[in-house]
Amino acid sequence: MTAPLSMRALGRATLARQHLLARTGAPVLDTVAHLGGLQAQEPQEPFVGLWSRLERFAPAELSGLLEERRVVRMHLMRRTVHLMTAQDAHSWRPRHHALLRQKILGVYKNDLSGVDLDQLTARAQQLMDDETPRSLGDVGREMARFWPGTSPRALGEAVVAALVPMVQIPPRGVWRSTGGALYRPLDAWIGEEVQAGADQHDHDLIRRYLGAFGPASSADLRAWCGLAGLPASLATLREELVELRDERGRRLLDLPGAPLPDPETPAPVRFLPSFDNAVLGYHERSRIIDDEYRPLSVTGARFVLVDGRACATWTTGKSGGQVVVHPLRPFTRAENTEIADEAERLSTFLATA
Repeated sequence: MTAPLSMRALGRATLARQHLLARTGAPVLDTVAHLGGLQAQEPQEPFVGLWSRLERFAPAELSGLLEERRVVRMHLMRRTVHLMTAQDAHSWRPRHHALLRQKILGVYKNDLSGVDLDQLTARAQQLMDDETPRSLGDVGREMARFWPGTSPRALGEAVVAALVPMVQIPPRGVWRSTGGALYRPLDAWIGEEVQAGADQHDHDLIRRYLGAFGPASSADLRAWCGLAGLPASLATLREELVELRDERGRRLLDLPGAPLPDPETPAPVRFLPSFDNAVLGYHERSRIIDDEYRPLSVTGARFVLVDGRACATWTTGKSGGQVVVHPLRPFTRAENTEIADEAERLSTFLATA
């Protein structure tokens, strides 16, 4: 039987597959696809996430992909906004529909108690057919004409975050843009050519997750995507996957031949953006972050990885450019030097016009 994997070994595997052990020379679009998207409720954060993973990254590359409609921003995994390739968004959005609908009903149960959601969906689709970009507030106010006793906020969020597949269109998410979120229907935005090239199901979702996050448990998979019902798909893939164990005895699954670096492989300092999936993409996050700091991972803290672990947070100064590091433990002189060097490189990047 294969020896159990230590948390350090799992951490190195995550770093390798997330392109945080060594930066990749892959194109931006391919990197976004490999990662299964980047968490993006803070519109500028994906730029830092890609800068930390790519050998060469210019902000204009990602902005261009958004403007060309090859990458989109939308509510998806865990009902959070993700930056996705257009093909992945089109393929994965139907599988998440029930989850998104359930989540919105949980948040606005009382507000929406008297609303027929099928009628609301039909009204909203009719509204958005005129190709006019609208904000959540615009949609909510229009829908409140038909349900005058209901909160426009609840109606608007129900539509754009759950009932109708929508994307937040540029300039939202473009480098240096501070524009508010305007929405268009997903399929109308990305066009028929992209839709025709997309055909992915649960098996693909599982393989893609393990390729970017494995080895991982079924609970980790669900924590990443939020979907129920995946154990049945995992069972049908069992012969294709490798089964491993961690030092706590948890059953882990992986792709055959996927990278499992030596646990002693040196891990360079890396700066992560808010809500990075390298941390949030697991139920058991101990491979990256100590349990005592786990609450920081859901409050938007930006982490500094030192020797592969979250050992500091970082912010920017009032001017928005100079990076300031806030240690969670004492550092050696060598660690301080490496952190300072990487912080200076990030500061230079953030000052990019």
